[in-house]
Amino acid sequence: MSNLLTEPVLTALVAGALLAMVPLMFAALGESISERAGVLNIGLEGMMLFGAYAGFNGALYIHSSWIGLLLGAFGGMLAALVMVVLCVWMRLDQIVVGVGLFLFAEGVTSLLHGAQFGDSYPRIDHVSEIEVPLLSKIPVLGESVFHQHPIVYVGIAAVFLVHWMLRRTSAGLNLRAAGETPSALDAAGVDVTRTRTLAVLACGALAGIGGAYLSIIAAGSFTPMMTQGVGFIGIVLAMLARGKVMWVIALSFLFGISLSISTALQLAGVNISTDVIQMLPYVTVIAVLLLFARRSYLPSALALPYFRGER
Repeated sequence: MSNLLTEPVLTALVAGALLAMVPLMFAALGESISERAGVLNIGLEGMMLFGAYAGFNGALYIHSSWIGLLLGAFGGMLAALVMVVLCVWMRLDQIVVGVGLFLFAEGVTSLLHGAQFGDSYPRIDHVSEIEVPLLSKIPVLGESVFHQHPIVYVGIAAVFLVHWMLRRTSAGLNLRAAGETPSALDAAGVDVTRTRTLAVLACGALAGIGGAYLSIIAAGSFTPMMTQGVGFIGIVLAMLARGKVMWVIALSFLFGISLSISTALQLAGVNISTDVIQMLPYVTVIAVLLLFARRSYLPSALALPYFRGER
């Protein structure tokens, strides 16, 4: 047990959790916005894959992680546009379209990567980082924990910004009304379709940034189907946050720990089968759902198409 409390083990655990939580945080934040507007975005994983592929290519050829992240956001938005057209404008089934988008993204990004690189996997080696001076002085953790790419702190700030927007602004009120009582929003003269469109596009941009973070910063390379369920876990986190986006940070960090624990256990000399380690994130999802699913929050009009003038 004493080996588990050493600085190298704790540093590996926290640093790994921070690295794993960021794509989860962006995905869950985007899904929270979409769900509050009444759109269940099952295609979140597909948006992350498009963001990962577009972001990786941007960072690889333009030699800028920031450009890569911006292109990742653009790639996610392009995928989200499919949800907008089919689900928000044409009012097709959100779950069926979302699953189709995910499968489409898996196939297209794998095909494009194979056509572009063949069997090779180019890497991105130079990614800028910053140090948070006060946090890096915590004695029980190594300084490497808080040497992170600035997008980590931009993402945390985005959670606070979305929380403020939902609670304190008329745009946030309209967004929540679109998911709760779209007929009332329509009667008030606000375009429900426009509100949901903007929410889904914002979700796609955030999911795309999360995917780009995976390929540019976390892995340094793009591999087909590299998200490995992160988007679906993001959907679970958004529901467990019960409409309170501030919970997204804590929940993402919790699941980040479950994803990074294998490295920490290896440093501690604990010999556990890799199959067991790979199961941990999904076991964590099931356990959290069993404990808190009944308290999860779902808007009353979630996944329901809205026809203007409907009461």
